[in-house]
Amino acid sequence: MMMSILTALGLGTSSCAQQENITSVDANHFENAIHANNVQLLDVRTANEYAEGHIAYATNIDVQQNDFLAKVEQSFSKTKPAYVYCRSGKRSMMAANKLAKTGYKVINLRGGILEWIDAGKPINR
Repeated sequence: MMMSILTALGLGTSSCAQQENITSVDANHFENAIHANNVQLLDVRTANEYAEGHIAYATNIDVQQNDFLAKVEQSFSKTKPAYVYCRSGKRSMMAANKLAKTGYKVINLRGGILEWIDAGKPINR
């Protein structure tokens, strides 16, 4: 019983620490942040989705590929935040969780590129 409680507390603690490294923002905040800083911008969709339209200067690394973390670690520094988006926000949160577990601070575009487009923000094709 005591071990179950400690395990539950341990899982809760690591989950909280992980969430502290992830901030989800709307399209306006995301746009202001990526234009105000020299940022690491990560599109975690498939290559085909990226080719259909993406935010300028985004690096495309598909979160569903087995080598996702290895590729991110080759291109992205843990010393500054990684700005992450996908189509609707689900895959980017999956990516954000993976990245936070390995020490990245992540800023997630809450509604993905769909929210970005709905807000009238520009995309590159």
